Amino acid sequence: MQLTTLELQGYRNYDSLKMTTEAGVNIFIGPNAQGKTNLLEAIHVLSLTKSHRTSKDRELIGWNHQAAVIRAHMERKYGNVSLDLQISPQGKKAKINGLEQRKLSGFVGTLNVVLFAPEDLDIVKGAPGIRRRFMDMEIGQVHPGYLYDMQQYQKILQQRNNYLKSTDVKKASPEMLEVWNEQLASYGVKMMQRRQNFILQLQKWAEKIHAGITAGNEHLTVEYRPSFGIAPGSDSQHHPSLLEQFMLKLSQGKEQEFRRGITLTGPHRDDLAFAINGKDVQSFGSQGQQRTAALSLKLAELELMHEEIGEYPLLLLDDVLSELDQTRQTQLIETFQSRVQTFITTTGLESVNMSRLKDASVFHVRNGQLLR
Repeated sequence: MQLTTLELQGYRNYDSLKMTTEAGVNIFIGPNAQGKTNLLEAIHVLSLTKSHRTSKDRELIGWNHQAAVIRAHMERKYGNVSLDLQISPQGKKAKINGLEQRKLSGFVGTLNVVLFAPEDLDIVKGAPGIRRRFMDMEIGQVHPGYLYDMQQYQKILQQRNNYLKSTDVKKASPEMLEVWNEQLASYGVKMMQRRQNFILQLQKWAEKIHAGITAGNEHLTVEYRPSFGIAPGSDSQHHPSLLEQFMLKLSQGKEQEFRRGITLTGPHRDDLAFAINGKDVQSFGSQGQQRTAALSLKLAELELMHEEIGEYPLLLLDDVLSELDQTRQTQLIETFQSRVQTFITTTGLESVNMSRLKDASVFHVRNGQLLR
């Protein structure tokens, strides 16, 4: 998979930009607040139709512009593809090869990316929300239907939470609550099954990659921790029993949920657990071990996507090389070198191990302008 051209109009601080990208490594260099991350964000938005930095689409539209447009041409193993995404206050319009897509889920997954930013080093030690977002972003690319299930789940969750906050448990309508419970559990079970299968696949690659980085001295395990029980390796045949468990948990926690005004069971409270040689990395791992585990996860994503779709996704490295020591940086570079089209942002080349990079193209970014 290769991006050949990228065009922006009215996107953040880019009034108008059209660039040709190189097959190997593309480095965007420049001071902070010049638009380097905006370029990577635009590629990410073209992949998932949403930003990794904001949930407000209005922030993607530049000053004095009514809409933002992202266009690109790409080469995939089955042929050339053109993508067009328009973002306006009225919503998004997406086209593939000039044909407008009725649903955004039909657009998602045409371009696949793996983004690695400094905050991703907090996947291991950060808050559970970071790990849930990590799962959602990656599963959504390979299985676009997951994004629909997730959006429906979040809508129902918000409605249910609003009801819990505004109503006393003694005055609550059992019939209304039962409808929300059924809908929440129905979409929630689908999300849980996808997450479980994703982590099982990811574990296989992460374990192997981590052993390579640590010369076989450390064994990494990644475990999916849902808000209530799910059998490892369970499949769709277990949906009815999982659905029953979900409904039971919602029923048992009703009084506590009304007291607190929030839903206490479901994928919105899931987490991941990491262990190295059997010890919890989040609590007992060194910073180096936590970063190596995070790096292993990101590299595992590349291999998992390659396994799922038959070609490597784009790799977006947003100012992350400066956060890695020489050993981890070298491991990262050697993994994507000559296999994955890569886009790197950095404030200076001194933070990049250039001796390991071959044929890298350098672009200088100044105030929404790109210079070779």
